[in-house]
Amino acid sequence: MGRASDNGRSREGVGRRVVLPVRRPTLGAESIRLTSGEEHAEDASQGGVLDRIRSVGCARMAGWSLEFEECGGDLLGVFVSDTKLLQSAVRDLSRCLASMKSLTWLLTAEVAWPVPAIVYVGIILSTLGAALQSLTGAPRLLAAIAIDDILPVLKYFKVSEGGEPHLATLFTALICIGCVIIGNLDLITPTITMFFLLCYAGVNLSCFLLDLLDAPSWRPRWRFHHWSLSLLGALICIVIMFLISWSFTVVSLALASLIYYYVSIKGKAGDWGDGFKSAYFQLALRSLRSLGANQVHPKNWYPIPLIFCRPWGKLPENVPCHPKLADFANCMKKKGRGMSMFVSIIDGDYQEMAEDAKTACRQLSTYIDYKNCEGVAEIVVAPTMADGFRGIVQTMGLGNLKPNIVVMRYPEIWRRENLTQIPSTFVSIINDCIIANKAVVIVKGLDEWPGEYQRQYGTIDLYWIVRDGGLMLLLSQLLLTKESFDSCKIQVFCIAEEETEAEELKADVKKFLYDLRMQAEVIIITMKSWEAHVEGGHQHEESKDAFASARRRIGAYMLEMKRSAHAEGTPLMADGKQVVVNEQQVDKFLYTTLKLNSTILRYSRMAAVVLVSLPPPPSSHPSYFYMEYMDLLVENVPRMLIVRGYRRDVVTLFT
Repeated sequence: MGRASDNGRSREGVGRRVVLPVRRPTLGAESIRLTSGEEHAEDASQGGVLDRIRSVGCARMAGWSLEFEECGGDLLGVFVSDTKLLQSAVRDLSRCLASMKSLTWLLTAEVAWPVPAIVYVGIILSTLGAALQSLTGAPRLLAAIAIDDILPVLKYFKVSEGGEPHLATLFTALICIGCVIIGNLDLITPTITMFFLLCYAGVNLSCFLLDLLDAPSWRPRWRFHHWSLSLLGALICIVIMFLISWSFTVVSLALASLIYYYVSIKGKAGDWGDGFKSAYFQLALRSLRSLGANQVHPKNWYPIPLIFCRPWGKLPENVPCHPKLADFANCMKKKGRGMSMFVSIIDGDYQEMAEDAKTACRQLSTYIDYKNCEGVAEIVVAPTMADGFRGIVQTMGLGNLKPNIVVMRYPEIWRRENLTQIPSTFVSIINDCIIANKAVVIVKGLDEWPGEYQRQYGTIDLYWIVRDGGLMLLLSQLLLTKESFDSCKIQVFCIAEEETEAEELKADVKKFLYDLRMQAEVIIITMKSWEAHVEGGHQHEESKDAFASARRRIGAYMLEMKRSAHAEGTPLMADGKQVVVNEQQVDKFLYTTLKLNSTILRYSRMAAVVLVSLPPPPSSHPSYFYMEYMDLLVENVPRMLIVRGYRRDVVTLFT
């Protein structure tokens, strides 16, 4: 009945109508109808709405009202009395909204006492006070950050002590002017809110880490504090940020992460501490405890080299380590990942050389960072180099993070520089490594060791003389992972006693390499062919000349020992201890070394690098004799790694 009466009034007042059916399934059945103002002026005036509109200059809109009523089905019927009348209503509504937008009255000012103007004065003074406080405090904070070198990019805002931060003030003013020019408070407010919430979240997160990690310096005054409260506060801050604006939150978190990364990489360390450093420390301790002190399974074995930085080389004072030692240390680690320990020994008294040791340690740490090598530096002061190394090999490291390989440069200059103390020190270091069950890698030709991008071609030759737990094989595979050696191939040389054993030995070695998932060419050298080659080796006269020279020098040294012992009435003495020298055994050592050197020159003269087993020092021979053996072994070989494993396997078979 109501709809019929309305339709009747429409037909009587106006001769036509426009019906616009619009499907709106979510709003149910309602309709909006615009009718003449005379029919509902009294109802509108009672509601007070039209009086408000008249008061702002929209009296003409009082003739119109909106009435909602239900209609059947899900059609929204819009009944318009006249098309021209509708257009006029839209124009009047636009003028009304424009006039309402220009109003500047405040609700608090309407109820203020004694006069509304007091609220406006308070707002102005509060705004000016906050602006002046920010304008004077923010530049000083910016200058303080620049002075502390937290963000190196802000170094231009540094000021001298007692100076005024003029440049920082100008920069702050420019930021304020830019925010004012934007003219949109809704755009600036979320940004400032995000910064404050990030600050609160950071404080809560720091408290959470310090409390959770039981840092000794963490002593909160509130006795009921618990780490869960700090975590809850940090999470609430993040949730509020997402509720305000997820886009602003994502941008703010990304910006904060970039700033933190930049500070951690480029920033200067301050005296305020870092919660994440405490977390790393606790994680390292727990990981170290979980590793225990038992031997690691070969599948989980990692090389932890102890780099002996300055054992004999004559380096300038401002060079803490040989430039190529860090490159070689990276070659021993897959993709350069893993711990290295760089150690140098200073001869002298610790009380007198303590400051020099600290300075040298800082220089060595800077060198390690410059070479992008993952490692730590340590400087030891000891009366002699042998004593210092003996202390290092016993105490360096914790649990299973102790170094397991000692890396040092071969002392090629010992005879050229007439450094007579080198042989005894060299032999002492090797014996200490054997006793401490440390592997040894001695690098000959370190000056010619290729850099990271100096590509090598040829082969990596392994002379597998004694069992070393597979360390030589593992080192050769690690070399292949480097860009400088990835074009090389591996050759494994083995020694067979008889011709009949050669094929069987070759098959066994090939199967062993296959089980290790290593690709290499196997070459068997028999003793007969070896000796025949040496006897008729007119191609290698340089090896024979080196053999003759070594034999002559050993004879002269032996004669000098005998003369000294006869003059003093004591037994033969060398390196401060009694020795028993068997001249036939000395000749045997020299001859065996000669055969190995001539074989290396025959098969591996053009190799990129040669790996050979390190013979242990004979206990009854003087250290000078051992250095002669080693010199004969490396004679005319440009680049060689002399390797000695230790009493355990470092590779596993595929089972």
